[in-house]
Amino acid sequence: MTDTATETRDLLSKFDPLIAERQALLDTGVRDPFSIVMDQVLSPTRAIIKGKETILLGTYNYMGMTFDPDVVAAGKKALDEFGAGTTGSRVLNGTYQGHREVEDALKEFYGTSSAMVFSTGYQANLGMISTLAGRGDYVVLDADSHASIYDGCFLGDAEIVRFRHNSVEDLDKRLGRLPADALKLVVLEGVYSMLGDIAPLPDMVAAVRKHQNCMILVDEAHGMGFFGPNGRGVYEEQGVEKDVDFVVGTFSKSVGTVGGFCVSNHPKFEIMRLVCRPYVFTASLPPSVVATAATSIRKLMHAGEKRAHLWKNSKRLHQGLTDLGFTLGTTTPQSAIIAVILTDQAQAVAIWQTLLELGLYVNMARPPATPAGTFLLRCSLCADHSDEQVEQIIGMFKAAGQATGAIA
Repeated sequence: MTDTATETRDLLSKFDPLIAERQALLDTGVRDPFSIVMDQVLSPTRAIIKGKETILLGTYNYMGMTFDPDVVAAGKKALDEFGAGTTGSRVLNGTYQGHREVEDALKEFYGTSSAMVFSTGYQANLGMISTLAGRGDYVVLDADSHASIYDGCFLGDAEIVRFRHNSVEDLDKRLGRLPADALKLVVLEGVYSMLGDIAPLPDMVAAVRKHQNCMILVDEAHGMGFFGPNGRGVYEEQGVEKDVDFVVGTFSKSVGTVGGFCVSNHPKFEIMRLVCRPYVFTASLPPSVVATAATSIRKLMHAGEKRAHLWKNSKRLHQGLTDLGFTLGTTTPQSAIIAVILTDQAQAVAIWQTLLELGLYVNMARPPATPAGTFLLRCSLCADHSDEQVEQIIGMFKAAGQATGAIA
């Protein structure tokens, strides 16, 4: 009898195919798209990467607030006065003056009676969805929903019902199949972060309101700051503010720092502070972070010129890339996200690396973050990108696309 080598397996063995795929990619000599280090950040639109000045087009810094002098000054002042951290939960010692101030700023910004701040945007979705919908309830969500939305469903143990991406008809049909007396939470996103497309919220809200025992939560992570007259998001832009029960958002996009939140006019909303586990059982945000967030949010209330310039940038880049022959995620510019769809991972990585060598950083995205079989470069525009930078970006895409054979 001959000895047979036994394969060593452990709990990480399930990732072996991905490890092999990644290694095969790196063996071709390309840089790892998911381990870029910003050696120095010069502004919302410029950084030093590997000693080279690089235009940033993949940061979600939509409104350019990270270097705003008032925002930075507020953070420094809070750091000096309150120290580096809270070391406690919001329900214990973790509520400082600044946490109340940022919630007041959110209530003013959104025109709501309640606001609740979480330590991250991920935790905001995780906490709200898992607490609102539990065993025996239903969460009805777009199939392309963010991972934090799905994870909120899993944590709450609710039944998950998916409908086809942005399909009002399928949403209506799925709701119609559920028991009328069951409690249902419908979760929508204003802007979908991979393709940059927006939801048809008025039609979706109308479909939901045909059915009993439904509440609506809209995630405006990528809509806050530049959609709507007040920058509240797509739900404001499309006129459904009175029909939405909960709005979840993040500080890590347009606000320019870190954290998450939920705002609502529901009269019982404040009880969430005692029953929402991702809120109760984690340390609160540092005083410097909530100070920067509050200052940024109050400035975003008066950022009409920035919003207008951001839309100008989005339209120009979308048109420029379309004219070059790239396939984009949307036929028209719908948000500050422009997705360039590519044929496969090899092509996506090749163009990504060529752009980086030319001095442009974008996000490369692949499944499972993207819809199945989709590889893309995601461009996130900033209100601080100048007209000249946008033209440079288009020129870099032309050079990279031609060098890799993606465009003629």
